[in-house]
Parts: sequence; structure tokens; C-alpha cells
Amino acid sequence: MQARQVQIMTEGDHACSPRSLLRLQSWLSPAFPNGAYSYSHGLEWAADTGHVVDRNSLVDWLEADLRYGSGRNEAIFFSEAYRCAVEEDLTGLAQVAELAAAFRATSEFALEASQQAAASLGMLRQVWPDPILDVLSETEVPPVLAVVLGARSARERSPLRLALPAFLLAYVANLVTAGVRLIPLGQTDGQFAIAELEQAVLSACAQDERATLDDLGSAGLMVEFASIAHETQYTRLFRS
Repeated sequence: MQARQVQIMTEGDHACSPRSLLRLQSWLSPAFPNGAYSYSHGLEWAADTGHVVDRNSLVDWLEADLRYGSGRNEAIFFSEAYRCAVEEDLTGLAQVAELAAAFRATSEFALEASQQAAASLGMLRQVWPDPILDVLSETEVPPVLAVVLGARSARERSPLRLALPAFLLAYVANLVTAGVRLIPLGQTDGQFAIAELEQAVLSACAQDERATLDDLGSAGLMVEFASIAHETQYTRLFRS
């Protein structure tokens, strides 16, 4: 394990090229057509029932998810997929993809993960093709977005110390955008919320970029309960 960590640090500690940075920004942009804007990750139910009512409660909800819930697990899957791609461990990558797909606590989360990943995988294969994407497209179960972007970022030689926080910030920024519509909040409060979540993103990255599959787990049960309840919510703007 120590030798593996040294290898990853060596591979990922180079300077990020301008082209790699541009591509990472493209893949994490709201303009990238993976349908992320249509999912609230259970936040719609939390807003509807009064658990999230303002900027402070929105930040608390998302910070808990990042530190203790599904956001933390997504960071681990991203890092593991990145490592497998760097090491050209295709068997390991397929195993990570299978575990990540199975690691969905609710049917809503499974839909959210698989549809975004399928859209991203298809677009990446057309516009930014790479053999690692062919491997992921042939796995027995559909991969999730964290695995697709983690592996592709590694092939682009984007350092993990930059790619992982960018991925997590895009994850929470998409949910802040949902919160702006649901609570509702103004655009300025939305940007304040993203700024307030920066430290949570960096803290999660510092912990999870060194984590392994043995560290997977969640104490963010309220997010999962919200997803379950959202499935039968009477009126919905979002798909999850």
C-alpha cells in the first residue's frame, strides 16, 4: 500500500497542463450535458418538509453529506478509479465500478448515478475518446459518474489533488443551484453558500484522497431518508 501511495503521488504531482485544466472544467461545467441539473439528491424533500429553509441550513445539509454521507463515498470512488487508471489496473477499475454502482442506498440515487454517468460516458467517448472509457463501457453494471470522471481525469494527467476538489465542488454547486430554486434563495446567497462550503470540500479531499475502499461508509442517514421520501413526493421539480 505504501509503494502504491508513493506511485500515485509521483504520477499526480506534476503541474496540470492548460489543456488538462480546460478539459476538466468542461467535464464539470453545468454546460456539460449529463443532466445533473435535473437531480436534487433528496434536497427537494428536505426543502418541502422544512429541514432546509435558508442558506445556513442548506450549507449544514450539504456539509454533512460531504463529510459523513454519500459525498464522502463519491470522493473515495473517484480517488480509487483515478488510482486504478494511473496503475493501468483494469481489473481493479472494473471492480471499483461494480462496487460503486452497487453502493447506492436508494433507487433514486441509483437512477441519479447511472443516468448521469451514462450521459457523460457517451459524450466523453465521442468528444474526448480514450481506451479507459471503452473499459468502463464494457463493465457488467453501469458505472457511476465519480468512477468515469476519476478514471478519465487520471488519463488526462490532471493531478488528483486538483481533480478531486474540482469534482466535489461541482457536486455541491449543482445541489446549491437546486437549493436556490427550491428554498428559494437569491443568486448571491447561492454563491455565499458555495464559498462557505469550500473548506468542507478541501477537508473532505484531504481525508478521502488517501482513503481506500475499506473506508467506505455513511452516517448521513437523513440524506438517504430524504431520497426515499422524495420518490413518492406528490409534486416534484427534480428527478431525485
